Amino acid sequence: MAVNKVPVLKRCRSLDLDPTFLGYDKKSKRTLKRSGRKMSEYASQLREKQKAKFIYGVLEKPFRNYYDKADMMKGMTGENLMAMLECRLDNVIFRMGFARTRREARQVVGHRHVNVNGKRINLPSYIVKPGDVVEIREKSRSMQRFKDIMEVTGGRLTPEWLDVDKENLKGTVSALPRREQIDVPVDEMQIVELYSK
Repeated sequence: MAVNKVPVLKRCRSLDLDPTFLGYDKKSKRTLKRSGRKMSEYASQLREKQKAKFIYGVLEKPFRNYYDKADMMKGMTGENLMAMLECRLDNVIFRMGFARTRREARQVVGHRHVNVNGKRINLPSYIVKPGDVVEIREKSRSMQRFKDIMEVTGGRLTPEWLDVDKENLKGTVSALPRREQIDVPVDEMQIVELYSK
């Protein structure tokens, strides 16, 4: 399995991205020196795609597959793509506050701590649907790890499209997320333009 091992803060600097969108509260002291040249249209489209891939932890091939599926769905391709990425199981775990970062959420899912509708799921790329019940397994709830996580994420706001019971480490996907409910600083229209060339 391919894993992106690029240092987070370094990548955030190069993409001009605030680490808080990834769940990190660290700030980089260094700034990136940019040349005075204007960025080309292609370069800005590529940067938006790299931002989306980095935030959600998706590599090129699966990202392209998401785009192709989003293109076949009804509605705007860019909005469909963002909703699809937001409905990945690792992202849902992060949004519910059961992990501090998306990378940690991916690990929580991979280590088989998560049930969806009573079934154990260990695929971070699993797409949840409205009505799905996502919970941390009964055996795992008492682990010190989850107590530590809940201390850190307790005050985090949960998106409107999720209903979360933080006491029982359980949540329900009440609806598909709309674009205005997704607080990710990505211009999805540029990604669509890039892929539709």
